[in-house]
Amino acid sequence: MKEYKIKVNGNEYNVSVEEVGGTISNVSVSAPRPTATAAPSAAPAAAPASAPASAGGTKVTSPLPGVILDVAVKEGDAVKKGDKVIVLEAMKMENIIEATADGVIKEIKVKKSDSVLEGDTLVIIG
Repeated sequence: MKEYKIKVNGNEYNVSVEEVGGTISNVSVSAPRPTATAAPSAAPAAAPASAPASAGGTKVTSPLPGVILDVAVKEGDAVKKGDKVIVLEAMKMENIIEATADGVIKEIKVKKSDSVLEGDTLVIIG
């Protein structure tokens, strides 16, 4: 039996994998349980819709994981705060991702059918 420690979203899990005759026959996962003295953790904060970019622009980030259905802008397009830039499908719903600042689309980081995670940069507005 092989044992692994895996960290997912800051939580550490102990994984044991048993191989019998060349095939995996048993997998068990356990996580350390919080002690009674541990303070309850706060719910994770929602990812900001935008953050300053290192190159002087504004990053428009994904508020939740999903799939890009449409990129409504091109690099060089002028946008105003609130303009539609991306359509993101998440939990079987279409979500309109809007420009968070006035400016010009400096860089597009995704394309149609890309899968994104919460907090991934979608576009940079300069």
